[in-house]
Amino acid sequence: VSVVKEGGAAAAAARMCFGNKIGFAFADRSAEELFAPLSGSLVVEASGDLPESLGAILLGETKEEPEVTIGGETMAIDSLLRLWMEPLEKVFPNYAPEVPVERDVPLFTERNQKAPAIKAAKPRVFIPVFPGTNCEYDTARAFEKAGAETEILVVRNLSAAAIEETIARMEEAVRRAQIVMLPGGFSGGDEPEGSGKFIATTFRNPKVEEAVMKLLNCRDGLMLGICNGFQALIKLGLVPYGEIREIKPSDPTLTFNTIGRHISQMAYTRVTSVKSPWLAGVNAGDVFAVPISHGEGRFTADAETIKRLAENGQIATQYVDLNGEPVSDMPFNPNGSVCAIEGITSPDGRVLGKMGHCERKGENLYANVPFEKDMKIFESGVNYFK
Repeated sequence: VSVVKEGGAAAAAARMCFGNKIGFAFADRSAEELFAPLSGSLVVEASGDLPESLGAILLGETKEEPEVTIGGETMAIDSLLRLWMEPLEKVFPNYAPEVPVERDVPLFTERNQKAPAIKAAKPRVFIPVFPGTNCEYDTARAFEKAGAETEILVVRNLSAAAIEETIARMEEAVRRAQIVMLPGGFSGGDEPEGSGKFIATTFRNPKVEEAVMKLLNCRDGLMLGICNGFQALIKLGLVPYGEIREIKPSDPTLTFNTIGRHISQMAYTRVTSVKSPWLAGVNAGDVFAVPISHGEGRFTADAETIKRLAENGQIATQYVDLNGEPVSDMPFNPNGSVCAIEGITSPDGRVLGKMGHCERKGENLYANVPFEKDMKIFESGVNYFK
């Protein structure tokens, strides 16, 4: 269903075609029926006849070919779409140069069989809330639904005393937790010269850093970072190295989308490796649709790093097209990531960073989007401790 706005019912039907490239052949209707500004009317796509009591008229029928036929003239959807979007291209770009997928990354099917020494029937997840993050409650809900207990801590930074108190509470929270999760958003307003720096700087505090490394090295804990959290993990070195370390210019990073602006859409991602415990509930090669929302999500790394990550099974997920193949062009590779990489892990897989918002899930969401939506990341993280 689409609401009629400017341009009338014909424009509404055209916009519906633009969304999924399904073609449409208009019936022989009057110009008034097609183009009258009947704002608030509905264009309904139905598999059968609608009840006469609704007073509906037949606009036409869908067709497999990606084209629109009206008044005896047929036009390709791609050309119509470009004409529709072109006037604002200079100020609101929709196209960017392709980034070739120069390396074929084979599926990594070997799972990490290690398990934590101490089990937990209801593992505790620590979720810090930084100024500007906005996904903590979606994340907490997803973990709690999966059977975890969550602890949310609001980071206070308006005074030196507040910062010291926050650091002390963060250290204690990490020591109590089995999982540390860095949520998405725009910490510090995506501060200049790279987002996620505020989160990374906080976690480099010696007390917090020590607690995190003990969680990973001594208590077999897990870490997850999504979107802004992924940016922080990569600036800390936790991905791809599995430890907090100084970052070199040659290390992998996340930078501005090639399109030069924020992107918010659904993306299709392939599970390329199941080495991580976070991906225990899926299989290599599975494709999922996930929402993305970021301005700095383009993964970049040199060829040698990509080769090493692929061989070690650390390329967790890649952007793919409708055929499940990694791609270089928009909209399927929305940010222009090298090798179409959407997520990577630490060497043992226990730290996962990814751009797609897997926490934004629900029974009634994305019903018209192909592929499965739930990667079972949160359930897998919880089950790791059982």
